[in-house]
Amino acid sequence: MLIRNRRLRSSEAIRSLVRETSISPNDFIVPLFVVEGKNVKEEITSMPNYFRYSLDLLKAEVKELWEMGLKSVLVFVKVPDDLKDNKGTEALNPDGLMQRAVKTIKDAVPEMLVMTDVALDPYSSYGHDGIVENGEILNDPTTEVLAKMSLSHVKAGADFVAPSDMMDGRILAIRQLLEKENFPKAGIMSYSAKYASAFYGPFRDALDSAPGFGDKKTYQMDPSNREEAVRETLLDIEEGADIVMVKPGLCYLDIVRDIRNAVKVPVAVYQVSGEYSMIKAAAEKGWLDHDAVMLEQLTAIKRAGAQIIASYFAKDAVKIL
Repeated sequence: MLIRNRRLRSSEAIRSLVRETSISPNDFIVPLFVVEGKNVKEEITSMPNYFRYSLDLLKAEVKELWEMGLKSVLVFVKVPDDLKDNKGTEALNPDGLMQRAVKTIKDAVPEMLVMTDVALDPYSSYGHDGIVENGEILNDPTTEVLAKMSLSHVKAGADFVAPSDMMDGRILAIRQLLEKENFPKAGIMSYSAKYASAFYGPFRDALDSAPGFGDKKTYQMDPSNREEAVRETLLDIEEGADIVMVKPGLCYLDIVRDIRNAVKVPVAVYQVSGEYSMIKAAAEKGWLDHDAVMLEQLTAIKRAGAQIIASYFAKDAVKIL
């Protein structure tokens, strides 16, 4: 034989030299969960070794991330029940928890890239991503609130807003309002292909944001659909999205590759809470090698075409890398 492919696998040195896909701290967005209170660092029961932070402890966490080489965070807030309603009123509060969290992060590490979740479910008395009327999630009134919510986050200091709601036309509404209010530099990372997945359970525990009735299938995408994801993504780019996202990760790598082949903007993937918790649970049982499986999945996500990975494993991965 003249051709022996194993020559390029014969040592770690040669494997490293010809490796097609590699992971670095620059690939990650770190999701952060924020709560009211002081000196609060509470573990999320269904997400072992992941925590909610009060603002005072958030400072130290953000500084640690920066020192590790992690330069981007995605902020979520757990809103007290007495502040929830069907209009997202608290989402527009300039002194709300999200707005204060953004300011806290920027005060602690001004260089940190701050992205904010834009959706109504944490603020909704119904737990849905939009305004509810007669059991229906209304699209256009919701997009108006999402645009105002985005503006509020940018005024607080957010670099990017990340609409995760899947309402039609919300990217255009957000971009137009940001331009009108003279924030042309503010970025939008759109959850362009967000599926109605069964992998979100632990996240909803983290924020107490499970839907109070029905499900989210009238706005999140059908997991059976593939071509629709490309249509959604291209439309978001036309409306002004700077980064597009596929969510969840591992079960949707074909979608990631389709979108990567179709667009010229950065593609992100959200490795979601269920993906995180499955590995943690199996590793605790001794059924899987935690670190090896974690890195294999992250590599698979990047190999599929993602340039950015939002992952609860970011700190774990960087410590190994």
